[in-house]
Amino acid sequence: MNSAHVITPHDVSPETAIGAILDHVGPVLLDLDETLYLRNSTEDFIDSARPRLPALLLMRLLDVIHPWRWTGGEATRDVWRVRLISICFPWTRYRWRKRVAGLAKNFTNLRLMAALRRPGTTPIITTVGFEQIVAPLVAALGLPQAQIVAARLSTFADRRDGKLHLAVGALGDDTVRRALVLTDSAQDLTLLNACARPLRTVWPEAHYRQALCGVYMPGQYLTQVKRPGARYIVRGILQEDFAIWVLASIALAALPVPHVLGLLFLLVSFWAIYERGYVDNDLIAARFEADPKLSAAFLVSPVATPRWQPWIWAFVCGAIAVVLLRWPATPVPADFAAWGAVLLATHGWFTLYNRFDKGTRVWMFAGLQFARSAAFVALVPIGAIGAVALGAHVLAKWVPYCVYRLGGKDWPEAPFHLIRLMFFVVLALVLEFSEEPSVILSGTALALLAWNLFRARKELATALAAATRLDRTDTRPPL
Repeated sequence: MNSAHVITPHDVSPETAIGAILDHVGPVLLDLDETLYLRNSTEDFIDSARPRLPALLLMRLLDVIHPWRWTGGEATRDVWRVRLISICFPWTRYRWRKRVAGLAKNFTNLRLMAALRRPGTTPIITTVGFEQIVAPLVAALGLPQAQIVAARLSTFADRRDGKLHLAVGALGDDTVRRALVLTDSAQDLTLLNACARPLRTVWPEAHYRQALCGVYMPGQYLTQVKRPGARYIVRGILQEDFAIWVLASIALAALPVPHVLGLLFLLVSFWAIYERGYVDNDLIAARFEADPKLSAAFLVSPVATPRWQPWIWAFVCGAIAVVLLRWPATPVPADFAAWGAVLLATHGWFTLYNRFDKGTRVWMFAGLQFARSAAFVALVPIGAIGAVALGAHVLAKWVPYCVYRLGGKDWPEAPFHLIRLMFFVVLALVLEFSEEPSVILSGTALALLAWNLFRARKELATALAAATRLDRTDTRPPL
């Protein structure tokens, strides 16, 4: 994806670029994506994959694994993506060849194409897009005889070495030195610096459209819009909410493996609805708040946010979860009804929360955190120490938010894990006053304590390092 906001010494307007092409005598090296073709050919190829949901799941799995870190970094990411799509959905190439005529008709850069029709001007399409994808598209654009310099899908080196290496290897150094180069990408700076007439132009008609962005899947809004770049699903949900679900209930599970899998499906079901609350929260903020707190991705990230598909995901995953959690017994209708009630109550509470002022939300926020932390107990039994851990988790989420809202925005960020550890220890000690000591010395209690200590280890070390004995420090002013 090109960065339109990056400034280079070669930036010119579209009008200047067209004039330069008309005046230039010599080779014309022309970028394809978001230049001659006003979209991204690689993304549109991947978008041709069917069925769409499995293709999207495959792409998201790649984003989690990041295999391009072993092959040269982000530059080789598209090699992995296109290879996997081509292998797992081999009919995509046929669908792509069928689509290119329509895409070319709708997304050709007509201003640029008109300049290229001047007699004697035949551009050399120079792109880091892939030859198998680019060739049928260039022909559909109306340049079937144009020479194409493109990356090979069989190697990572072409994407890793960059467009200058590709151009020199295919055309020779002399051709590149005499050429006019037109691109929209700041990543082509080495090629621009090596040519006779470097032009970098961002076309206002161009539009980067991410592949499969019209397909809904739980978690996309959270990771791409609400908390972009934070790896929140792993760090905030799996390592926090899901971990405490498992630790608080696993000791009472007859079959641990189906139990954990059931909780995982229950988590997906719950977050399909909870995430919809985030969507509603942003929409309400953008419409009614004077100073809405929205991420930069809110206006530009094309994430599907349908109204009913989250409910389909929630009910299907919830049904699978109920079956797994009751395995090998047969679930009863009351189980499905109980989980449905949890989803409806969560949705209703989040909807009300979004429509009240921030002062009122302070108190309603505790209800949202209770839902996140304890929704699973509608189907899964937990012991007393598990309830203590959930209570500590809810309070550790709510208290810093309360302080933030009531104390002002300049309040420092609270050490969440350390606060949760303290709440857990205090509540567990209170529990000892009303239960047998064996309750807090059980395997579940020790596992929850060890987990809380591990999660709080850095914050605890920071607090201990900052501790100062007043009776051992001479703070009196000098005489």
